[in-house]
Amino acid sequence: AMEKSYMSMFLLLVAICCALAKDMGKKETKETTAKPKLPQTLSRGKKTTTKPKQNKKVQSAKVLTPMLNKPLMIIHHLDDCPHSQALKKVFAEHKDIQKLAEKFILLNLVYETTDKNLSPDGQYVPRILFIDPSLTVRADITGRYSNRLYAYEPSDISLLYSNMQKAMKLLKTEL
Repeated sequence: AMEKSYMSMFLLLVAICCALAKDMGKKETKETTAKPKLPQTLSRGKKTTTKPKQNKKVQSAKVLTPMLNKPLMIIHHLDDCPHSQALKKVFAEHKDIQKLAEKFILLNLVYETTDKNLSPDGQYVPRILFIDPSLTVRADITGRYSNRLYAYEPSDISLLYSNMQKAMKLLKTEL
């Protein structure tokens, strides 16, 4: 059980790193196209000092900090599940959701997990969880079912959109 929770956390970190790399790539291309790099100038015979190398933890913190300003949305679904496919189609076609999704870290899980943190009220799909920066599932952002709190159907797309807005507001007010 402990190994599986480590695996879930590992997958979460991989997803975060991938999202960061994607964001960093966008920033680098903007910077490099905006202004070309100038060659470093040589000192005039004076002794130059170089900055000490930064600690790896400091570098990691600098990379991860921008991501902490985005809420995490975990979407559990299965490729062969008709309910998952129906929700995926409506999600992809909803222009407002697509625009708002850019402000989230989206983690699509296409396999079931035994990690109780990622299935707080059972294992069913599709299931969408909103996670705060302390990596806690937001129990106050749920779907319309009392027996499957994090389930959404295609007809629930407006509720999902309002829950995404709620997650954004809560992130801003709680930081």
